[in-house]
Amino acid sequence: MGQGVRFAFAGGVVTLVYLASTTLLATVVGLPFEAALAIGFVIAISAHFTLQRLFVWTHHEEFALPLRHQVARYLLAASVQYGITAASTAVLPSALGLPTEVVYLATAAVVLCTNFLVFRNGIFHPKPADEIVSTT
Repeated sequence: MGQGVRFAFAGGVVTLVYLASTTLLATVVGLPFEAALAIGFVIAISAHFTLQRLFVWTHHEEFALPLRHQVARYLLAASVQYGITAASTAVLPSALGLPTEVVYLATAAVVLCTNFLVFRNGIFHPKPADEIVSTT
């Protein structure tokens, strides 16, 4: 329960950072949406990785993976997420007759819902219990 609440809180903070930075860059600064999306994404994943590692998964002293492996896996997951988001915002607005921002928000919601399991089981997971006991 605690992980889910922390994940939701961190996700909410990062979602606001991502949406605000992307939207402001696209609508206020006037960057093309794809450029705003890329910059917003980099800002968001930097904040996100930090919050996931230090706030959401509080067993960080017992991570199964060293930091460099977490970074590598996280960047792979982020790349897939970015590819899905970029492809959906490039293709779906005209195909569905929807504004880009609507497709972007829907895609972000779908992608964010899968991250909890990916992070919990493949990136920020703890060592098996028998390894924790034997190293303490």
